[in-house]
Amino acid sequence: MGVRLMVVDDHRLLAEALASALKLRGHRVLAAAAPSAGAADLVVSRAPEVCLLGTAAPAEPGVFDPVVRIKKERPQVAVVVLGPVPSPRGIAAAFAAGASGYVRHDERIEGVERAMMKARAGEAAVAPQLLQGAFAELLNPAAQPDDEGARLLRMLTPREVEVLVRVAEGEDTRLIAAGMGIAPSTARTHVQRVLMKLGVGSRLEAAALAARTGLLDRAATRRTAPAPPQPPPAPQPPASAP
Repeated sequence: MGVRLMVVDDHRLLAEALASALKLRGHRVLAAAAPSAGAADLVVSRAPEVCLLGTAAPAEPGVFDPVVRIKKERPQVAVVVLGPVPSPRGIAAAFAAGASGYVRHDERIEGVERAMMKARAGEAAVAPQLLQGAFAELLNPAAQPDDEGARLLRMLTPREVEVLVRVAEGEDTRLIAAGMGIAPSTARTHVQRVLMKLGVGSRLEAAALAARTGLLDRAATRRTAPAPPQPPPAPQPPASAP
C-alpha cells in the first residue's frame, strides 16, 4: 500500500523531483513544498502519514524546530529527515526533535522508500552504517580531526574563499563574476576548483559542507580581519652636502 506523504525542502526543484519519483512508485504525495520554514503549518494542516523533510545543515541550531512542532501537534506523523552525511550532533538533533529516521540526500529512491515504510510502521529508519559512524565518532573523539573547518579553509586560496562564500549565498556564475570583477569563465573555473578541493560534486553540497563545519564563519572572519600593521620605514641617511 502506498504512503500518504509530504515532501518539504528549501529547494523546490529537489522537492518536486522527489515527489514526482514517489508518485510514479504508487505513493500519494499531498504536497511538495518550499521553504522548509513553513513545513510545520503545512504538515499540521494536511496530516500526512510521513513527512520527508530536507535540510542542508542538520547540525545548525533550530533547524529541527518544525519537527518539534509537528510531533507536538500531530504525533502520528512520522518525520524522516533527508540531509547530507551528518555529524553525530546532526543525527542526535534530528532524533531528539522527534524524527523517525535520517536518510542521506544522495540515497537511491529505493532507500528513501524503505525509510518511509519503516517510519510509518513505527520503526527507526536510519542506515546502520550511519549509526555506526556516529557512535564511533562519539566514542573516539580524539580520532577525529580537531577542526575540519580550519583544515578545509587552509586548502583554499583567498579568492576561492570568496567564491565559496558567494556560492553559499546563492549567487550563480554570472553574479560571482560581476561581484568579483572577473570573467564568467574565470568564475566558473574558481567554482570547479573549490568543489574539487572540498571533495564535493555540487554547489549545494559545498554550501552544506561549509555551513556544517563552520567554514563560512571562519571565512567571514578572515575576510574582515584587519591587515597586520606594517613596520615603519627605515630612516634614510642624510644627504651629503655638495
